Amino acid sequence: MPHLSAVTLVVPDYDVALNFYVCAAGFELIEDTELAPGKRWVLIAPRGAQEARLLLARADGPAQAAAVGNQTGGRVGFFLMTGDFDADHKRMLEASATFLESPRSEPYGKVAVWQDPFGNKWDLLEQRQDPPPVPEPSFVAQHDKPDRARPRRARS
Repeated sequence: MPHLSAVTLVVPDYDVALNFYVCAAGFELIEDTELAPGKRWVLIAPRGAQEARLLLARADGPAQAAAVGNQTGGRVGFFLMTGDFDADHKRMLEASATFLESPRSEPYGKVAVWQDPFGNKWDLLEQRQDPPPVPEPSFVAQHDKPDRARPRRARS
């Protein structure tokens, strides 16, 4: 079965990124293999995660360096799910992680936005045990409409 295994996070320095993600954010190092001088395959994951990984990639060239910290255009782009928000929030604060807001409750759970040293924004998130029902996506409703709702080709 296909699945998403890793997402690349462009960073200015492998070791600075590893220090932050492993020590402050509580990730574990999965693999650190030298591929060529100055280039490594560095995979990290939240402790206990079985599938999704982050591939830390050192910026190579001006275009990649310009993307560091802004890979999602200033939006929260990454979501760190936890089963114990309060404990993880406290541990991250003690390890000098930068939270941009106080924890808040949302319909989907408890959340607070934090930022890595490079500017990437994350949510620390504990999902509600009883999440609200998921509405049917609008694209499904559009697809199920009669043919008159679909554009027609002109007949020749």
